[in-house]
Amino acid sequence: MAWMSQEKKAQIAPNVKAIMKKYNMKGSLSVRNHSTLCLTIKSGSLDLISNYNETMADKPKSEYWTPAKSEMSLNPYWYDEHFSGKSLEFLEELFTAMNDGNHDRSDIQSDYFDVGWYVNVSVGAWNKPFVVA
Repeated sequence: MAWMSQEKKAQIAPNVKAIMKKYNMKGSLSVRNHSTLCLTIKSGSLDLISNYNETMADKPKSEYWTPAKSEMSLNPYWYDEHFSGKSLEFLEELFTAMNDGNHDRSDIQSDYFDVGWYVNVSVGAWNKPFVVA
């Protein structure tokens, strides 16, 4: 069963903050429903939304894809195909740090899901857009 506590978050936070500082990004880390480690990236020097739109524009079109405007939620399983360059480097380091100590022993075929905790990364929020600084 997925479980994320404030103590685990406190152990992971220094590494996440170091990566955020390295790439000149600002955000906040939180725990949602005792199961999900959430990071909201509020501002920074990397324009993640433009990079996403440019990278996805080069791929074959899908009826499910729409360009992001001022905020977006990242898919933790497909971010490596949605970003490129420095943005991708940043996200690879970020997801690695957020999953430090996590496990995934899920078996989709038998409908069995076992993860240490879930990870959610948002760029901006519905009421506060992402700001490129």
